[in-house]
Amino acid sequence: MADRQRRQSRFPEGSLWALIQERARLAQQHGAIYPIQTSCEVIEDRGIPFIIRLVVHLAYKEIAVSWPRATGRTADSHRVDPFFPPYDPYLYVTDISVTHVCLLNKFNVLDHHILIVTRDFEDQTWMLTVQDFEALRRCMTEFPGLGFYNSGPQAGASQSHRHLQMVPLPLTPESPVIPIERAFQDLAPTQGLNVLSRLPFAHVLATVDPQWWKQAQTGAQALHNHYEAMLTATGLLSTMPAPRDSLPPYNLLVTQEWMLLVPRSQECFEGISINALGFAGMFLVKDQQQHYTIKQHGPLKALQHVGIRPMT
Repeated sequence: MADRQRRQSRFPEGSLWALIQERARLAQQHGAIYPIQTSCEVIEDRGIPFIIRLVVHLAYKEIAVSWPRATGRTADSHRVDPFFPPYDPYLYVTDISVTHVCLLNKFNVLDHHILIVTRDFEDQTWMLTVQDFEALRRCMTEFPGLGFYNSGPQAGASQSHRHLQMVPLPLTPESPVIPIERAFQDLAPTQGLNVLSRLPFAHVLATVDPQWWKQAQTGAQALHNHYEAMLTATGLLSTMPAPRDSLPPYNLLVTQEWMLLVPRSQECFEGISINALGFAGMFLVKDQQQHYTIKQHGPLKALQHVGIRPMT
């Protein structure tokens, strides 16, 4: 009975940010999280101020090998699934809903980076559900943030257990906006799905009704409807898949004003792993050579390489 009550509980409205801050403080004190220290440079490309974060210590390789990649939920694989209960008590923040919990990101570049994780195993390549969007909605109404999703390894996902992510805004004090929003200046103030002329890769942008964030369940359903329409518009969804059918790789970015979906062709550009945050306008590079590579080719060329050709 106690477990059932816990699974049905959720954080009180307006309390999530305080819970995250307190849990992050305790996690750092006990060595449960490993913040990745970076230096930051802004590189402009076609008027978009991309943020390039360079790792400034040598722990990157150690971090990469210490965070196991789980390939699926089997009788044995849960032992290497970091999102399978029991949760690390210093990474667990709170229950979000009956279907999702909130965990701290163990290896964070940005402070207070959270993971929105399904309680039961759901694969990262399966289609997102209304329950996923309800969990995201509950978190995004608590503090200004950017939600994102990496659908599969080719989109930058390191774990196969379903997890959406959210980072507080701004991404850097020097850049008050999400960098990719500079490309929205060409967008006419219309509703529906849009394609931006300044972005040289296939994508679709959808505006979001502010009222959806205030409406439990019905708002999540509206967000999910937008998501389905975006999958269809980019050619990733031709017929409704079965619940456990994998979709082609893509990244999804979500704010309270818009959603951006980008199909993917591969994970890396010149050895540089790119996830959804790259399409928000932020890159993480592990050494000076990777930093030079991004500056030499340009951030948009890197994104074009890991995306697919623009739709005609």
